[in-house]
Amino acid sequence: MKFNYLDTIISPNITEKSTSLSEFNKVVFKVHKGANKKSIKKSIEKIFKVNVIKINTINIKGKTKLVRNKKAHKPGYKKAIVTLKKGQSIDLATGI
Repeated sequence: MKFNYLDTIISPNITEKSTSLSEFNKVVFKVHKGANKKSIKKSIEKIFKVNVIKINTINIKGKTKLVRNKKAHKPGYKKAIVTLKKGQSIDLATGI
């Protein structure tokens, strides 16, 4: 499936665990479910102008929660952990 390079990356995933990964030149993004590693790599290199060494992807399953005695479904998503070349970084505080 082909995507526009701006459509593959949905948002950065900013959590305590993902900020601790920044010590190892890793950044975590929420990506489109149909995106593959090649398309993720191309879009990150185009948008942020950095060199990507490695990408690990994780499919997070959706969960069923009980909200006011009714079942509600929390949708799943795909997460990508991107390893950058040594010395490079992505400043997520400034935005795109």
